[in-house]
Amino acid sequence: MPAAILLLLAVAAQAGVAERTQEFLDFGAGVLALVSLTSTVLWGLAATGRRLLGPAHRLLAQGVHRGLAVAGLGFLALHIWVKVAEDRTSPAAAAVPFTDNGQPLLIGLGTMAGYLFVAVAVSGAFRSAFSSANGSRRWRALHMTAYPAWGAALVHGLHAGRPAAGWATAAYALCLAGVASALALRLRARLREERAERTGPGSTS
Repeated sequence: MPAAILLLLAVAAQAGVAERTQEFLDFGAGVLALVSLTSTVLWGLAATGRRLLGPAHRLLAQGVHRGLAVAGLGFLALHIWVKVAEDRTSPAAAAVPFTDNGQPLLIGLGTMAGYLFVAVAVSGAFRSAFSSANGSRRWRALHMTAYPAWGAALVHGLHAGRPAAGWATAAYALCLAGVASALALRLRARLREERAERTGPGSTS
């Protein structure tokens, strides 16, 4: 068995698998992070739709939402590690927003987005700590920062580094269309709920 593993590694090295994997991760890890976090946003919106999903389905959507968030943060960590390892940016610039020597704004947007996503994930993991009325409002406000974080990550992904490949641009476009559509549907449902409350049985209008 060890001999077979060594042989497989030797064949993979001869075929240039390591170099191709590194080349893909150099560009693809960031795309995978954005796609995963976009899916997290979409499933989070779905989990709040009482008219769209029943209680059991909302519970399932919340589980998918959390799982995708973990995957997105994992790809984000991989993306940062690859860029620092290949000297595309410095550890300090990756940690402190807007301090990169080459592209302070674009790299800084990515750094800020990363911090916001981590803050949202931590607040989600400790949801029970925000059980009071004021705490619930603070939790919602903190969770809403996922949207500007997602927008900053999208700008960072499109314009930082080398020009995006066709498949990556298509992935970004689908992410944008998906979030915009989901937000529009959520807003429409919210307006319907408010209208129904105003014109309910106790309304005098």
